[in-house]
Order: sequence, then structure tokens, then C-alpha cells
Amino acid sequence: MLHSVWIPALHRDLTGGAEVVEVEGDNVAAVIAELDRRFPGIEARLCEDGRVRPYISVAVDGEITRRGLRQKLSHDSEIHFVPSLGGGSDLSTWRCAPVHRRDRAARQPQ
Repeated sequence: MLHSVWIPALHRDLTGGAEVVEVEGDNVAAVIAELDRRFPGIEARLCEDGRVRPYISVAVDGEITRRGLRQKLSHDSEIHFVPSLGGGSDLSTWRCAPVHRRDRAARQPQ
């Protein structure tokens, strides 16, 4: 199975700037091992202690998987390693602006 792997911009220095790389593998762990064979150092950026780093999500065919390295790949797949976005304010003090619903009569054509 040949998979299309999208490389995060932060790691493209290891792939010579390649955004998408085609690799084989039966699961995400095998895909990362093949990436590391071709682009040494990429596994260390994506994984730690035998797991996908906590701030990286793995998407297979558009679905975020919680299985990490164990996620099986049964057909040619598209794989994305998605770094988490950080920053902002403390969400415990954050409040949504109230939603104001318009009166239905006001939306009716005149």
C-alpha cells in the first residue's frame, strides 16, 4: 500500500522541502519508520517514548485517529501529522458573546 504523507511545514527541512511524500506501511508506525529511513530525524520530531508526541494529531483519510502508531492502514491512504495550535487566553475565563436571534417575523419578506 502506497500512502501519501503530508509533511508539516516545521519538518520539511528534513524532506528537502517536500510537502507530500509517498511511502508504504501497514500502520502509522511503519509509515513513520519508513519516513525516518528516508529522512533521518523525522521520527524523533513526530514521536517520543514510543508514541506520537502529545501535541501532534494523526489524521488518516481526513479522520483524526486516537490509535496513534497502532492505526492500521488497509488501503492507499492520505496521512497528515497535524501540530496543535497553541496560545491565546485562559479558556476558563473566556465567555462567548450572547447570540441574538432575530424575530421570525422580521425575516419574512414584505
